[in-house]
Amino acid sequence: MADMAPAKLSCRNVWKVFGRRPGYYFDSRGYVIDPNVLAERLRAEAHLPAVVDASFDVMAGEIFVIMGLSGSGKSTLVRCLSRLVEPSAGEILLDGRDLLKVSAKELIELRRHAMGMVFQNFGLLPHLDVLGNVAFPLKIQGKPARERETRAREMIALVGLEGRETSYPHQLSGGQQQRVGIARSLAVGPELWFLDEPFSALDPLIRRQMQDEFLRLQKMLKKTIVFITHDIAEAFRLADRLAIMRAGRIVQIGRPADIVLNPADDYVAEFTEDVPLLSVIRAGDLASTSKETMPLAAPVRRDACLEELVPRLAAGEKVFPLEGDPSMPASVLFAADILAALERDSARRVRS
Repeated sequence: MADMAPAKLSCRNVWKVFGRRPGYYFDSRGYVIDPNVLAERLRAEAHLPAVVDASFDVMAGEIFVIMGLSGSGKSTLVRCLSRLVEPSAGEILLDGRDLLKVSAKELIELRRHAMGMVFQNFGLLPHLDVLGNVAFPLKIQGKPARERETRAREMIALVGLEGRETSYPHQLSGGQQQRVGIARSLAVGPELWFLDEPFSALDPLIRRQMQDEFLRLQKMLKKTIVFITHDIAEAFRLADRLAIMRAGRIVQIGRPADIVLNPADDYVAEFTEDVPLLSVIRAGDLASTSKETMPLAAPVRRDACLEELVPRLAAGEKVFPLEGDPSMPASVLFAADILAALERDSARRVRS
């Protein structure tokens, strides 16, 4: 993700309220009372505020993870972003265009061409083979048969299922079925990709493999992604930035390292206390610019976890040069900073 990437998707003061008359509380002037007061009033009058005043930006090319426990509102929020569920108030902007103001016909076209969606339920069509399932959204778009097949085969190869084109869903493992679902959602070349707990139905080993596959695909495709999960380890492994939700509210947004090092409140601190700092903090998070001659040691990726550097640290290396743009100031990571993170991690574990 580029540091100065523009916002692809913007969520502004979005609410979703379930109940007898949620629209009563939001008129054309918008609500003018404190959101917390309004949420309490809604509950007192037998309404359920599932999403409360959510605001954030998703930058072009980033993986933005929304996480929280069951009932926190994360899945409702992502359905609001795609208008599978209609928000009660707020704005949702895709490239500056308010999705809540587009017509039903325009929305259908956006979903067909600009959005990709993958859910926990794979949703494969049982009467179609792998090739037919992946090509199906292109058929809906009215693409010619030869173009559909060529594109579908490209996506099948991309997710590592070459040779299974004629297999039917019941002949595939859970991980393979989810790969088909991913290939199908990518076939239309979406600008924005929504994934709602896509790996939670898989066993732990397959889930880890699918996370690896997901990161591999993102490195190649650079999609703008909104990813929903309740799994803290998955969120911290995949996210460029993440939002933590509780009772419909977003309580903190930031990079994984920011959230672990500086939790917004006791809830976030407790939520993240078992996350090992060395697997979350990246070399780039602790890097410093240096005007001195760079050391001759092997360069380190900016996204390398600190735990990857422990063997070199044990071997006595003191300074680690970071890979980067030759036109930019050189960046280095000092062993003292890694040791400080290790010390902090140990202190957290003793307290917990």
